[in-house]
Amino acid sequence: MNMPVLNDTMRKFGAPQTVIHAFQYWSVMLRPAQATLGALVLVAHEPARAFSQLGTASFVELHDAVNKIEDTLARAFQYDRINYLMLMMVDPDVHFHVIPRYAQPKQFADAQFIDAGWPAAPNLGHVNETGEQTNQLIIEHIKTCWV
Repeated sequence: MNMPVLNDTMRKFGAPQTVIHAFQYWSVMLRPAQATLGALVLVAHEPARAFSQLGTASFVELHDAVNKIEDTLARAFQYDRINYLMLMMVDPDVHFHVIPRYAQPKQFADAQFIDAGWPAAPNLGHVNETGEQTNQLIIEHIKTCWV
């Protein structure tokens, strides 16, 4: 995996340590604050501050990235739904928060993960407490499911 040039948003979310997969135009990263089990950030590599500023190739690759994310998270954690949030209020580089949704609590690495917003909008203010070690286990598990 060739590591892209890291933008400020990628660094804020822990890159390069949290990068699960780097495509040519996008990086898939673990969201360190796990609102739900397997919450990710999908960050564009282009220096764009608006979704409309991305090039055509980024949009084409976004299709592949989303398919790969959904297949992988389904294998890894059997989510019930998945939400993509493009907020870009604090971190202006183009990115999505990818939030797998769960009707019931999930167990992983001796921890219980609650989807506090289910069945409504995700509650990003709720964080399932994880440390670097648990986050690393989540990253490794996702990578093993990435085919």
